Amino acid sequence: MENTANLNIEGDIAFIDLNYPPMNSLCQSLRDNLKKCLENAMQDNTVKAIIIHGQGRVFSAGADINEFGKPLESPHLPDICDLIEASDKPIIAAIHGTALGGAFEIALSTHFRIATPTASIGLPEVHLGLLPGSAGTQRMPRLVGVKNAIDVMTSGQQIIAKKAIEMGAIDEIVSDIKEGGISFAKKILSEGRHLKRLSKSKGAIENKEEGLKVIEEQRAHWRKINPNLEAPQKIIDCVEQAIKLDFKEGMIFEQKSFQELMSSDQSSCLIHAFFAERKSNKIPELARGAKPRTLEKLGVIGGGTMGSGITIAALNSGIPVTMIERDAESIERGVENVHKIYRRDVEKGRLTQEKADAILKNYSTSTNLEDLADKDMIIEAVFEQLDVKKEVFSKLDAIAKEGAVLASNTSYLDIDKIASATKRSGDVIGLHFFSPANIMRLLEIVVPESVKDDVVATGFHLAKLLKKVPVRAGNCDGFIGNRILENYAKAASYMMEDGASPYDIDKAVVNFGYPMGPFQMFDLAGGDIGWDDRKRRAAFRSNHERYVNIADRICEKGWFGQKTGRGYYKYTPEARRGAEDPEVLAIVEEERSVKGITPKNFTPEEIIRKYLAAMVNEGAKVLEENMALRPSDIDVTKLFGYAFPRHKGGPMKYADQYGLDKILSDLKEFEKEDPHFWKPADLIVKLVNEGKNFDSLN
Repeated sequence: MENTANLNIEGDIAFIDLNYPPMNSLCQSLRDNLKKCLENAMQDNTVKAIIIHGQGRVFSAGADINEFGKPLESPHLPDICDLIEASDKPIIAAIHGTALGGAFEIALSTHFRIATPTASIGLPEVHLGLLPGSAGTQRMPRLVGVKNAIDVMTSGQQIIAKKAIEMGAIDEIVSDIKEGGISFAKKILSEGRHLKRLSKSKGAIENKEEGLKVIEEQRAHWRKINPNLEAPQKIIDCVEQAIKLDFKEGMIFEQKSFQELMSSDQSSCLIHAFFAERKSNKIPELARGAKPRTLEKLGVIGGGTMGSGITIAALNSGIPVTMIERDAESIERGVENVHKIYRRDVEKGRLTQEKADAILKNYSTSTNLEDLADKDMIIEAVFEQLDVKKEVFSKLDAIAKEGAVLASNTSYLDIDKIASATKRSGDVIGLHFFSPANIMRLLEIVVPESVKDDVVATGFHLAKLLKKVPVRAGNCDGFIGNRILENYAKAASYMMEDGASPYDIDKAVVNFGYPMGPFQMFDLAGGDIGWDDRKRRAAFRSNHERYVNIADRICEKGWFGQKTGRGYYKYTPEARRGAEDPEVLAIVEEERSVKGITPKNFTPEEIIRKYLAAMVNEGAKVLEENMALRPSDIDVTKLFGYAFPRHKGGPMKYADQYGLDKILSDLKEFEKEDPHFWKPADLIVKLVNEGKNFDSLN
């Protein structure tokens, strides 16, 4: 840690390089060494200009995540930024790779900023429920204006060099950091260029009236698009103070706001989500030393929604794909499914036609399974029926080369039973992609009983190549995500039959933070999918289980949701999100009458209590049965696959913050009305008795 920042002097130019690989994170040692290097360079009479740059691939990715939640040791970053800005010698930030968060706040405190064409900048603290805490909210608007500053900070997105220079965030683009830095330094010295100290002037926010107008527009914008998030509004508040107050007072306000966010439940949840995503890659197979198999050629069986989405995801990552369908007509539809996505991307400017054409050169199709004989991995994405999948795997067993990984994209089905159709069960794994597979980031990697460690490692390697968030799931009905979904979907249907309309339930869930409620989700996914699954399970449904017929009755009418124009909602071009349907409410009333149920009123709070209790209780059972490695993996699954609001951290994090003892109390209350469904998981009882929570298991 001694050489995390180094000072080198060449002629009259001092170079301070940040050297804490791989990302030059701003750990205490780096901050300390940077401060010492700055002071030495400033005191050296031979030095005329100072250039700060990063060793390796990046300038710096910002704060050291290992210091999150711990008291920060001095020197503190705001003090270093003030030291930089106060220098009488010009200091230049020379950016390559990325300069994010605190790293870009360092750059903001320098007098000039240069960057390579591929460099990017950003202030992504909002993703952790925080705001830039080293004067970013005060310097950024002075540099680029109120609107640009708010956009950068509230979106948290990285800004490429070309756009950064257009908004005024950097001064010049150079092809080489060192040579370009020397050239730029000599130029500003020869010109005697004025040193830009952002704390000393209002800069781009001199027009106070115009700035305050933008503030109100941005407040209204964020209240509309995501009223639940605290950090964007706090960022806007800080920018408002940059307009109204001097720099010192603005900094006091920024620090107070930062501390308020840091101690908030919302930031705790967002930081939890950040770490949970990274932890999901830590699996026992890799810990045992398993290495992934070669993964250079991929086969996909099926050209429907899932097959084409998987194909596109692989093609976008540079993996050649051969798609197989049963006949010429089906393969033609599959080809069209793939090509229309690339046409749309070209039309919307996401891709050039040349890039799309280059990607599609890796795409081939066939109606002959034998064309998969040389593939390293074959992913089956056919109908969600066990017999159909087993037949495919039986054929693959005779065709696939030795060592090929055979994967099933299934949402519910038993991977061990699918593997039993082969003589190579150790090579078979489940890969549960989420639709649309080229967009949705979650990938449940389902581990059956006989699978080999290197096959599991290959599944995680595929996830990395495809830029997916992988979660290791045990082989049970519905795995992690759909198993838990089934439970809280039942809770929603019970509440609907007991007195809450589906529309009341959806509204409560949306107000909680979801983009849509459960009944809207069923309509989007297609009611026939759940109907098929309920019919599949009917033979082994417990006699003690309460069964609600409302969804079946809606499906019997052919109302399968958005694709048929009716489901729980009515869909028209004028009501694309769906309108409430009196006929659905009539079906609900009829079912209540048949069962002799006197409807009762549910408040939004009562709806959420039951909805979340059902989710958490089944999550605990998933953990009990070792179907998930850790509670945070359940959170990752629900965050990335089921739109659980990120600022709530996931259901298991939510349970910890709500209070696991209160969850248990709720379950015991609900258990009185339905002992079978609401029986508390043994794990919840155990943790409460021991005074622990789910986080103790992460």
